[in-house]
Amino acid sequence: MSDLLYSEEEEALRSAVRGLLADRCDAATVLARAESPAADGPHDRELWKALTEGMGLAGLLVPEELGGQGATHREAAVVLEELGRAVAPVPYLTSAVVATETLLACTGSEATELLAALAAGRTVAALAVGLAAAPGAAFPGVRHEAGALHGELTGIADAAGADILLVPADDGALHAVHTAQDGVTVTPRTSLDLTRPLATVTFEGAAARELTRDAAPAVRRGLRAGAALLASEQLGVAEWCLTETVGYTKERNQFNRPVGSFQALKHRLAELWLEVVNTRAAARNAADALATESADADVATALAQAYAAPVAVHAAEEALQLHGGIGMTWEHPVHLYLKRAKADSIAYGAAGRHRAALAELVDLRAP
Repeated sequence: MSDLLYSEEEEALRSAVRGLLADRCDAATVLARAESPAADGPHDRELWKALTEGMGLAGLLVPEELGGQGATHREAAVVLEELGRAVAPVPYLTSAVVATETLLACTGSEATELLAALAAGRTVAALAVGLAAAPGAAFPGVRHEAGALHGELTGIADAAGADILLVPADDGALHAVHTAQDGVTVTPRTSLDLTRPLATVTFEGAAARELTRDAAPAVRRGLRAGAALLASEQLGVAEWCLTETVGYTKERNQFNRPVGSFQALKHRLAELWLEVVNTRAAARNAADALATESADADVATALAQAYAAPVAVHAAEEALQLHGGIGMTWEHPVHLYLKRAKADSIAYGAAGRHRAALAELVDLRAP
């Protein structure tokens, strides 16, 4: 069995990413962008450039011969932990993980060229499947006719900041579509999570390039990677909430003593700490299962999402309440973490869907 502890290289990667985010993605910066969206779109492009061109993180899952770093899902999971801790407004999960994994399941020069562009960070891609779609679930496709696409897809995460969309069609194929061309309209929708916006995409005779004739396996691979590594992002959200809440309860005085000294709050925080520790184990196991191409990767993914999603929400709700309500104000970042946790809880399949999938996988179906 693999060692799920972090390696020295992984800890060094964590330190580098955390340092960059501390300098360029502090809470005040994220809040300011959420309050007044920048002209360059929903994503922090300068931060994305630093993460991709500066550190090469967009290509972690891309083989070296295709221009990537040739790393594994374990390293990508570490990056997502740190991005979760900062609720960073960058399309790492959707582009560097989901879209990249989808393309890795395709063959041919089109997919190879796109992977090289994604690895370099100069292109952002998004899989045009609703964010709530679980691995293996049915997904809608648009109409493909005479080399062009027609139709509408909803709930597409990070589409507003994407250069390329990977679009499934009714002919069973997967196509690459440039968002800047005529015939493609991306309409942002009001999203709960302001740092990962959703959009509706409309195709009206949009030119498309075929990536693979069989979209289902490629889409399933992308969604499974998204669900598995989303657990690491949820771990980062939960860790931030726990750390900030413990620190606050040590400083906030009531009746001439820190509120953290009251036994009831100690019990609540201790319980939350155990949940976070267990989430780390589940998330690391899922990332390692993908990295080693384990036969139990589906089980590890379903288990991680079934556990991590409720824990992230619980951690954010506890942070909100134990901060004495100040998290309800726009100026405090707690609300960003609660919104991210809530939105993540239905991303790539809700916890209930993953519990049902897990029961099937391990043959523990209800009578």
